Amino acid sequence: MNRREFIQRTSLAASALALNPSFAIGKKPRFIIIGAGFSGLAAAYRLYQKNSEFIILEGRNRIGGRVFSHVLDEGENLVVELGAEWVGESHTRLRQLCDEMQLPIENNQMDSHLILANRYYKHGEWDFSEQWKKKFDQLKKGYSTLSAAERNKLDNMDWWRFLNNNGCEGFDLMVHELNDTTDFGETIRQVSALAALNEYALSSEKNEMDYKIKGGNGMLAKKIVEKIGMDKVRLNCTVTKIIQSHAGAEVFCSNGESFKADKIICTMPTFALGKVAWQPALPTEQVDAMHALQYARINKNPLLFSTRFWEAESFDLLTDMPAHYFYHATKNQPSKKGALISYTIGDKADVMGNQSDEERLSLVQLSLQRGFGSIASNFEKQANYNWGSDIFTRGAYAVYKPGQWSTVQKHLRKHFMHTHFAGEHLADWQGFMEGAINTGEAAADAVL
Repeated sequence: MNRREFIQRTSLAASALALNPSFAIGKKPRFIIIGAGFSGLAAAYRLYQKNSEFIILEGRNRIGGRVFSHVLDEGENLVVELGAEWVGESHTRLRQLCDEMQLPIENNQMDSHLILANRYYKHGEWDFSEQWKKKFDQLKKGYSTLSAAERNKLDNMDWWRFLNNNGCEGFDLMVHELNDTTDFGETIRQVSALAALNEYALSSEKNEMDYKIKGGNGMLAKKIVEKIGMDKVRLNCTVTKIIQSHAGAEVFCSNGESFKADKIICTMPTFALGKVAWQPALPTEQVDAMHALQYARINKNPLLFSTRFWEAESFDLLTDMPAHYFYHATKNQPSKKGALISYTIGDKADVMGNQSDEERLSLVQLSLQRGFGSIASNFEKQANYNWGSDIFTRGAYAVYKPGQWSTVQKHLRKHFMHTHFAGEHLADWQGFMEGAINTGEAAADAVL
């Protein structure tokens, strides 16, 4: 910070104090947590365990954030996830919390079918070539020995180019493009090769698509709030302004409420963060990083069918068709009925999200026809959630583009005055509940 910036920020802080002279700081540290997603709730639970005083401010009318369990059929009690879906084998902290809250987790691994170039392959009828599998294993094993210079080089390369440069081509590359685009949330031509290889090298055999919380992933949010008390949560409280000074901080909400504290834990995604008026202003490099980071456009379209015509409980299907990726969303839930989710990303998500229910069903039918013929007689109803249109996030989870892994994230992680930041976008892997929890707990530890 140069002298001019220092004077400007100090003047703003002084003005804020003149307008708000009393930052009533109690005997116990007072904390404001912005966001009641898994990151904010994990931070709150850690503070609760330390007998610390806090309040959670949440802009939505519900807890959970991007974890969004939805009852698709009340009579059969069939629950699907409109948001975060999988608990990974290596997600130790999330699984510990589930044990503590007495929430069972169930196997949610899938056996993949494929529709590619107008041909349907059942599970076991397709695979990567032996040559490529051997090469890819070598690349994953070599990740831990990469030098800083090699990591930087990878960060500036996209994942498609990295695969192609290492001999992945033809059928292998087409499947990687479909599969990895699904995983990372945008085309692999826009994803950092370092971020992609990091996840592949360190994740479980099923790429952390291993488990789900029985009854819906939202059960963990519910259990945490039962522990800390719903009186600690303010819903429909969108943060619009944050004033910080040497004496503390004050947070203002769109509903007219304001709250004072010693410290803030901010778990907002960068889109929502950019809508907040900060006094003094956030550092320029942090603002630039905030605006540089993009979030995955993902549309989730659960469809309820009267029978599970796909037959296999562990069914998923990768396609090069408009509805893109399907998986059995009601696995382990006893019923004759069942639900498939059409999971689309990027431009396909925008296409699916902007259609009417009738048009979406038509695109789903088109995508499944090669493998199953007409599905119309089994269809009952559907729901839809387009995360690219979500007013708080404008996306599902963070996507680090080439050159951003080693630059953007380090600026976003820095605390600013009394505010510490958390969220899945600051985790080692994006798009997982585990990362949200890890960063939320780390922020809580930092402010204690």
